[in-house]
Amino acid sequence: MTAKKTNSEEQNEFLLLEQRKVKALEKIANSLDALTVWFEEIDKKEWSERIQWYLAEWHKTIKPKDPTING
Repeated sequence: MTAKKTNSEEQNEFLLLEQRKVKALEKIANSLDALTVWFEEIDKKEWSERIQWYLAEWHKTIKPKDPTING
């Protein structure tokens, strides 16, 4: 036999879920902030060629496999 949850229990579960969502979003925001700071601090002249190479390699992976498709 399944027990029905009271409105109070459902409200508590909802609030708990919302708190977990907020904590997850805060962790994501902190990670993005750390990446932003790192990108701002790197020596862009030194990384220019390396970043170009990585972007070129990434571009190769997203080219269409079918030669009849324009991409």
